[in-house]
Amino acid sequence: MTTVTYTVPAISCGHCTRTIETEVSELEGVQSVKAEADSKKVTITFEDPADEAKIKALLTEIKYPAEGLITL
Repeated sequence: MTTVTYTVPAISCGHCTRTIETEVSELEGVQSVKAEADSKKVTITFEDPADEAKIKALLTEIKYPAEGLITL
C-alpha cells in the first residue's frame, strides 16, 4: 500500500474537500482519502490498480489539479 500527499491549491472550502474525497474514493484501489481546506492538502492511500498517474488525472478532471507531491 502507498500513501501520498499532494498540494491542491484549488481547495477552498468544505464542498471542495467533500467532492475530492467522494470522487477519488471511487477509484478502484483507493483505500482512503483525506482532503483539508486549511492546508490545501490531499492525502491518499492506495494500492493496485490505482496509481499516482490515475489519481492525478482524476484530480485534474474534477478541477482540483495536484500541483506538488509532499514527501514526509
